[in-house]
Amino acid sequence: MSTTDTANKATASEKSAEKTSARTQAEPVLQVERRDFVDLVPENRARVQPMRGFDPCYTDIVDYIVRCTHKIWDERDVGLIYSHYTHNCVLYNALGTIYTREQVVLDTLQRLVAFPERRGMATQVIWNGNDVDGFYTSHLVTGSGRHTQPSQYGKPTNRTFTTRTVADCMILENKIYREWVVSDNMSLMRQLGLDTDQIAYNMAKEQFDKGFRLTEIGENRRLLGQYPPESDPDYTLAHSDIEAQVLGWLHEIYNKRMLGKVKEVYASNVQWHGPLMKELYGQASVIHQTLALIGMIPDGAWMPQHICSNPCEEGGTKVAVRWVMEGHHLGYGELGKPTGQRLLVMGMSHYHVVNGKIVDEWVVYDHLAMLAQIKLGQLAETEA
Repeated sequence: MSTTDTANKATASEKSAEKTSARTQAEPVLQVERRDFVDLVPENRARVQPMRGFDPCYTDIVDYIVRCTHKIWDERDVGLIYSHYTHNCVLYNALGTIYTREQVVLDTLQRLVAFPERRGMATQVIWNGNDVDGFYTSHLVTGSGRHTQPSQYGKPTNRTFTTRTVADCMILENKIYREWVVSDNMSLMRQLGLDTDQIAYNMAKEQFDKGFRLTEIGENRRLLGQYPPESDPDYTLAHSDIEAQVLGWLHEIYNKRMLGKVKEVYASNVQWHGPLMKELYGQASVIHQTLALIGMIPDGAWMPQHICSNPCEEGGTKVAVRWVMEGHHLGYGELGKPTGQRLLVMGMSHYHVVNGKIVDEWVVYDHLAMLAQIKLGQLAETEA
């Protein structure tokens, strides 16, 4: 090859790289809300994000999490887990932890057995990160289907259901190495007409027989001795001003119990999408439902674990918060008479903030997992 040919080739390569860079800057990462499924898993779309180590079919991180979730759960390509999870991945859910890839495969197969018609529709994906340090995604899924097969839940009821799940994933080079999953299982069991008390007992007994016991925490982090709640949350979790602002709002509401803050930071026409598939409207509904959780666990400490956000094509910003609430079942509510048992609530919340106000909130936590924790504590007391 001549020197001229080499130079021409180099120039062509540089121009191609410039076009790729320009396209990456010009075309945004996919957003879920206003796109049909076929647009979320595009064919022949060039990459708009650097995706070092990812399979060629993935054009950005939203495409990745929507497409691989669809392949595994809807197309039943369960074996894809071997190329999309590390061998030593850790998966946290509301009652128990999975520590290996093979356990993830087993758990996925068992869930697919009961609901072969289930389809999971991506509702939102909020993310941060990059292909060098790793990505973090918070994926809200609306699942629907029918209970048509025998399973751990007993005989099929042939009833239909609609539920919400949020899966938060940490991803590097095509593989998920840590995941948190929260599903509204109490809503699912009720829609199927099943005995939730018995199911919660069965869940607890399974954990109990494996030797697991809930560890009594005593004094939690919200109140130390006779001091009042801390004035400020841990702002080091925030990556932007709006994330810090949301952390401040939630700390004031959940930890300082200043529920009047809801009227300041939620829009008057806010829509609230909560556990048990509740769809409510207005500030009063938000106050009531927030009180319902705090009232059941009146000594509870609300602790954010991760926050991320994206500008939204609909306007404003979408913010995802992963959190836990730790305390004791000391108040009346959805779980009935107080038992005094220790409770750890895993929760995921997505907020749409427009002009300094929350106009939509999606929150998922599982009353069934809480009920199972109560049963586990009671089994431990009986043993003692």
